[in-house]
Amino acid sequence: MSRRQPPNRGQQPINVVEIDSSDDEEEGATVVAPSKRSSSSDTKPKPKAQPQQNQNRSPEAIGLTQPTPNLQTLECRSFWKAGACVVGPTARTAPPPGELEHARVHPKFLHSNATSHKWAFGAIAELLDNAVDEIHNGATFVKVDKIDIMKDNSPALLFQDDGGGMDPDSIRKCMSLGYSSKKSNKTIGQYGNGFKTSTMRLGADVIVFSRASRASKATQSVGLLSYTFLRKTAQDDVIVPMIDFDISGHWAEPIIYSSHDDWSANLTTILEWSPFTSKDRLLEQFEDIGRHGTKIIIYNLWLNDEGIYELSFDDDDEDIRLRDEANRGGQTKLQKKIVELQSHISYRIRYSLRAYASILYLRKFTNFSILLRGKPLQQFNIADELKYLKTVTYRPQMGIMASKEVAAVETTIGFIKESPALGVCGFNVYHKNRLIRPFWKVTAEGSSKGNGVVGVLEANFIEPAHDKQDFERSSLFIRLEAKLKQILVDYWNHHCHLVGYQPPGFRAQNTEKKDSAKSQKQMPEEEVHLDQHVNDPHTCLPHTNNGLLGNGGRFNLPVEIPTTGFADAHNEVVNEDGQEAISVDQICEENIQLFMRCEEFRQKEMELKQMVTELERELEQEKRKRAQLAAHLETKRKQKMTKRQTEKVS
Repeated sequence: MSRRQPPNRGQQPINVVEIDSSDDEEEGATVVAPSKRSSSSDTKPKPKAQPQQNQNRSPEAIGLTQPTPNLQTLECRSFWKAGACVVGPTARTAPPPGELEHARVHPKFLHSNATSHKWAFGAIAELLDNAVDEIHNGATFVKVDKIDIMKDNSPALLFQDDGGGMDPDSIRKCMSLGYSSKKSNKTIGQYGNGFKTSTMRLGADVIVFSRASRASKATQSVGLLSYTFLRKTAQDDVIVPMIDFDISGHWAEPIIYSSHDDWSANLTTILEWSPFTSKDRLLEQFEDIGRHGTKIIIYNLWLNDEGIYELSFDDDDEDIRLRDEANRGGQTKLQKKIVELQSHISYRIRYSLRAYASILYLRKFTNFSILLRGKPLQQFNIADELKYLKTVTYRPQMGIMASKEVAAVETTIGFIKESPALGVCGFNVYHKNRLIRPFWKVTAEGSSKGNGVVGVLEANFIEPAHDKQDFERSSLFIRLEAKLKQILVDYWNHHCHLVGYQPPGFRAQNTEKKDSAKSQKQMPEEEVHLDQHVNDPHTCLPHTNNGLLGNGGRFNLPVEIPTTGFADAHNEVVNEDGQEAISVDQICEENIQLFMRCEEFRQKEMELKQMVTELERELEQEKRKRAQLAAHLETKRKQKMTKRQTEKVS
């Protein structure tokens, strides 16, 4: 297996770029671009994100030099070590006179924020989600590929879609922290943080190209989010150079917000710290985007602890693999069962992006495709290959504080086609069509109950974590886990014998039969015959050869022989009297039943408390009405007495 080493680059001089921060306290990142217009004759619309002005300042005046021929990189190229790198003192500048100080976001936050993605494929899934969310804007494809950076021939990761694209205002929100325009219940993204965490998890730098048409105006924008630039120039705020063009006419016309020097400073910074050495090379990236769409290039990809790229592009020309995960199964001599297990999709999703992306979305797309390294991705739903299928309906209990009723959840459960040879098990739990927990094992570790059983469900009533690789540990999640355990146990008890496993209680029944036969062997044969004849007058007399009491008077009862060697191993707990054995699985089932009963009682308790609260409120209202009526009657009585006294006096 080839290992691609990062290119060897010489030390580059650090050119400090002095770019003022934004005074917009809603922005999480400082956008070096639009502020005020240079003249009143400029009729271009103004984006909402407004940074500081850099008027009448040339690139040379603010410390920018011509782009260096090689791509600049960090000294620490390992993701998990990059946040601890020391790059020297931070350039802290005082605000201009008359302007207020504001909170800043240090560049190290970009790295610490990206550590929410423990898994690189989780970061790639975030970017795929953004493209899928563009389907309602007309997107028909998303392309994921590897490209080579011409500056140093290093690999970069490309994401491109033909969605609605981003105008100057939208791309600034995309580059900022916490903004999200996705308010639909059908979209996957919601926190406004996925682009930053995912791109910074995959590489140190990202450049974005986007075209859009809004209100009969066509624009194209370029934005650079460079952790390398921010750390090497010792910035104390997240500065994002951006440039915009108006392409409504016959050529691309720069959109100037403050001054031409500002625009040139942003362009020069982008050229110096991006893979593109000239403005023409930069604009060439729009040629294959079309009238609308977005292209994302992530470069300076992270390395693993061995100094090799974390993502492997050489093992398979049609796939992207996680090098460390793929190497775990790289031994030459493996048992046949281990090889079969590693070929199953439940294992391949750990290191193969093609395998993981194939089950990433529950429902298959109709007019949308994912192109991975030039080859369309074939979506796969493991429920289509399960045998002895069963559908179980579950209606979540949202509690008394729920504003609306939740639709019932259908869980499809069955045995994998390789069962019982493979012990793969678990539930694929989706949220809004997106896989959150693949092959979630709800049974206890070491238990053979549930081997080969896989379920699929979409749980939109619980919220995923920020990295979308797990769910928040809420009470709804705990109840769902208990329900899935119950579903699995019920299915196993009624279907495990269909694939050759011993049904529950089979061992106990055999033990009782053996004990009964042993006790009857100790009795005289005549007594056995007599007792049986007396107890059951319809029973025929036993035969001596191959009959009911052959083999020395023992019963020849039929014994079910399992069709496979994978017996259901149940640990047993014996009571103090030593007469009754209870299996661990039976205890687990009882615990699940008790838990469900506790949940029901807890729900009733909450409902009763709410009823008591409502009754107390009604009682208080009645008391107030009673007090008002009493006061009204007292007033009437006083008025009547006053009237009588007045009449007597008159």
